[in-house]
Amino acid sequence: MKKLRKFLTVFMVMLLLSTMLSACSESGYEEESGYAAPENPDTSSGVSSTVLSVDKETGELTVQRPSRDAEVPMGEAGTWTIFVYLCGSDLESGDGMGTDDINEMMSATGSDNVRFVVETGGAQKWYNDDVNENSLQRFVIQNEQMALVDEKDAANMGDTAIITDFLRWGVQNYPAEHMGVVFWNHGGGSITGVCFDENNNSDSLSLLEIDSALYSIYDEMTDRFEFVGFDACLMGTVETANMLASYARYMIGSEETEPGSGWDYTAIGNFLAENNNANGAEVGKVICDSFLEACEAANDSDLTTLSVIDLGQIDNLLKAFNSFAKSMYESGADANTLSEMIRGIESAENFGGNNRSEGFTNMVDLAALIEACSGYTSNGSEAVKAINDAVLYKVSGATHKDAAGLAVYYPLGVEGSNELSIFEAICISPFYMSFIDRQNLGSAYATGSYEGAEEEQGDGEYFYDEEGWYDDSWCYDDEGNWDSYCEYEYDEEYSCYRRKTKKDNHWDYADKVEITGESRLITFKREPGLDENGIYSFELDEKGLENTAAVYAYIYQISEDGKDYIEIGETFDVECDWDNGVFGDLFDGYWLSLPDGQILATYIVDYSEDWVIYTSPILLNGKETNLRIKQDNDGNVTIEGAWDGLDENGAASRKITKLKDGDVIVPCYFSVDADTLEEGEWQGSEYKVKGTPEILYGLLDEADYLYSFCIDDVYYDYYESDYECFHVDANGETSYYQ
Repeated sequence: MKKLRKFLTVFMVMLLLSTMLSACSESGYEEESGYAAPENPDTSSGVSSTVLSVDKETGELTVQRPSRDAEVPMGEAGTWTIFVYLCGSDLESGDGMGTDDINEMMSATGSDNVRFVVETGGAQKWYNDDVNENSLQRFVIQNEQMALVDEKDAANMGDTAIITDFLRWGVQNYPAEHMGVVFWNHGGGSITGVCFDENNNSDSLSLLEIDSALYSIYDEMTDRFEFVGFDACLMGTVETANMLASYARYMIGSEETEPGSGWDYTAIGNFLAENNNANGAEVGKVICDSFLEACEAANDSDLTTLSVIDLGQIDNLLKAFNSFAKSMYESGADANTLSEMIRGIESAENFGGNNRSEGFTNMVDLAALIEACSGYTSNGSEAVKAINDAVLYKVSGATHKDAAGLAVYYPLGVEGSNELSIFEAICISPFYMSFIDRQNLGSAYATGSYEGAEEEQGDGEYFYDEEGWYDDSWCYDDEGNWDSYCEYEYDEEYSCYRRKTKKDNHWDYADKVEITGESRLITFKREPGLDENGIYSFELDEKGLENTAAVYAYIYQISEDGKDYIEIGETFDVECDWDNGVFGDLFDGYWLSLPDGQILATYIVDYSEDWVIYTSPILLNGKETNLRIKQDNDGNVTIEGAWDGLDENGAASRKITKLKDGDVIVPCYFSVDADTLEEGEWQGSEYKVKGTPEILYGLLDEADYLYSFCIDDVYYDYYESDYECFHVDANGETSYYQ
């Protein structure tokens, strides 16, 4: 019954990622953009900015980065210039957030030594009368004044050439002893990047495009940037840090989504006016603290994260992680160990939702991923120490109090060849890449969609054997070496490097994976059914247990006419005996609902020992969105607000909308036709918020409901059991029909 929905989800994600791959490409913009190349450009080709290399036999990683004989400040002592690449997008056209931040810059204490240099564009409408949506404009904001200093024809801010030209122009005309760069916009993490241009099909800057831009001006600078920061969601990743380590001393970014208010530029300007000799780490601390304070003032702090990363420590972190990843990959050759590690990773702290209602960012806390595998690997403690050494300072809200400060890409679902190809281009270890490749390739084998899989394993036979089946030689050259080298071509017209397009067919198998909902790797000693005590339960056999990643359940309400089964969400109220492979229903009959009694469809986003965060698909004043709800162990329920999740381009929404008196909520559900099992959608009735918004937690109404187990295997497929009908009586007692 979930089969169609899950298939459609994967299909849409694959379609989305195909769009993302083209959106993140280094295509040029039209000649009439008005951008002229500098005279006598360096047109050398075949250049690579940073190269990570690994010898397969020794497992050692080496890092080669561009370097200077000496680093010489480009401006007078005690001066600061912060370049803000303000790609307005719908954040500006819809809510004026870009204008708000410009006003914050203008409100900062005046100083002849401190200035913000801002490029505006990427939005269909600006609330600032001085900004023209039909142009790319450059402003200097200093001493509480904003002056237009340059203007060009509108162009795509998701293109390497545009950010390259802005930074080249900026460091030539407004050099300073300390220079920072801020990417302002939506962010989507390591795969989709940042700065989605609303006027150009939401094209964004990928990590490789940012790398291209920074490398393009490397020889024209005598010093590194003091910091590069992201006033955007989900960009605090180790892949981003690796890319920036060649060009800046510090990185400032968030593992989680950012609330709409973003950074406090008044606080930044005020601090620098009084402390113009501060370094990037000191400024980063102010950015983190003022950001958290603003989020707390807006009651948006629970999900907050922001970190200051010492990029001088990144190479040590890369080496430590690579050593850990080698052990992780080798340990994963054992089926039971692989299952244990995947279970841990899938329950590890992650960011941006990662559920079918809100979308998948596939960003996981780096330390949490390491710790999830620590019982089966070596070198994990060294890798966690390297993370702590690199993260100089961090702030976080209640939900992410244990966040380490850096995330890493990990596919929590099969996302298709395009995303995996992007991952390959930014991956920091061949062993980590092989671990992920083996899991994804395993899904193709397990579902029988990989060419030759049926002949190799037979229907229902496990494809692992004692000698192993996975071959990682594709990662290495004939001498057993892997490197991250990628060639760049010099675009003479726009004076920037662009990454050469390389078609790697290795990942094509991921497009053939079919999610069946009947995983043949999930096998039973006792099939799901009622036991002698009337409890719905099952027992996995040895093979089924070693292939199981997670066990949970879905609850369905039967419509009044009996024609539809309405899914009201998922529950982890399952008794799990992982040692013996025995699992049973522990559902207590309690659920979340609106004050008018309408049950909400709830899906688990995150959980800890103290609380659970749910998301619920709704219409809010006629617009599709998701309601975020937090419940503690005492049953107290807090409404965090409505969040749109990821859009079709992979950009994470920054706005969490607080519910208010008069808002109209319509609950939304997946549904299943009782006769045909065809999937559909179902909507509840309108509920108008009265006074203080609230969500109730209580017993389900006396009625019949359906229960089914969902068992995820370690290769992204799943098995869903048949429906079992149970009754909730007036006292909240639940019982199954015999």
